[in-house]
Amino acid sequence: MATSYPEDRFDDIPKDLERVGAHRSPRKRGRGWIALGWAALATVVLVVIGAVAIMLLNTGLDSAPGATTAPETPAATATATPTQDPSVSITVLNGTATSGLAGEVADTLRAAGWTVGAASNADKQDYKDTVVYYADATLEGAARGLAAAVPGADVQLSQDFAEAGAQLVLVIGSDHESPA
Repeated sequence: MATSYPEDRFDDIPKDLERVGAHRSPRKRGRGWIALGWAALATVVLVVIGAVAIMLLNTGLDSAPGATTAPETPAATATATPTQDPSVSITVLNGTATSGLAGEVADTLRAAGWTVGAASNADKQDYKDTVVYYADATLEGAARGLAAAVPGADVQLSQDFAEAGAQLVLVIGSDHESPA
């Protein structure tokens, strides 16, 4: 016994809506991009929050209360006695904007008995400190003697100039004061 009901307005469903179920509306075009945009924004926000949290936690770990570190004690370094060795060749480099300073210093050193091989400009003109570089530990005494002859010069062991064949390299910085 099949019962039939009279047709009403709900029985007429337009064919262009492509509905699945009685209460579903058709999907609008482009709605997938909006969801993707929100997901990307949420990801960026979470990454930034995580990075900030890690930086704050790392800073907190470095300065934890009660965590004290022993102060560093400088290692005692043996210094060689300053000597003047005429067999050691010196290269003088001008690290300032003052023109001809390397030549003037080279002439002063030659007059004092040093063997100056070359005098030239450095790779840049903004060196602040005047430094005598030596490549071999056996040259420390000669480097200290050269530093004593140039007011305000410091001494450093470095392999930077070893390839150029220079035994001692004097780089003149802006702190250099010419003797009056």
